[in-house]
Amino acid sequence: MINSFQNLQVYSFPEVSEITFNSIHKNYLKVIFFNTFLFFLLFFVGLTVAVYFDLFEEISEYVYLFYLGITFVFSSVLVIKFIGFKKRKYAIRDKDISYKCGIFFKSLTTVPFNRIQHIEIDEGPISRFFGLSSLNVFTAGDSSDDLEISGLLQEDALKIKEFISTKIDG
Repeated sequence: MINSFQNLQVYSFPEVSEITFNSIHKNYLKVIFFNTFLFFLLFFVGLTVAVYFDLFEEISEYVYLFYLGITFVFSSVLVIKFIGFKKRKYAIRDKDISYKCGIFFKSLTTVPFNRIQHIEIDEGPISRFFGLSSLNVFTAGDSSDDLEISGLLQEDALKIKEFISTKIDG
């Protein structure tokens, strides 16, 4: 028996820049802003309750600095979330799905269809209000989702799920 095993060295690689990435739906920015607003609203309410009941009596004369600090952090987070939203993109090709995101720490995740175990579509209450879903892709050997694309239209998420399902079943 003749051994036909070959392990040739690769000299050229496909260009990632050649992939045409799709943007996340613009309504997802509203979901991000709404969730951020709710998060910081809790801080404002907590601080207001603490001031009302005089829980921080030794620093009560500086409480305006806390309000100012929370407002500054809130504004900064909104700007970062806005810029980060523009960086969220996904691509579906014949044999894989890719997702990239990040401002300071950029991430590009590609999952080949032959590694996918199952796919889920999730809809939170705020996302559902805007007609959006999240597509979660799971691969073998891990208990968490390996790829999550949030901010897809519900119809698009269903189409992508069906496309990937036919690819992994066939």
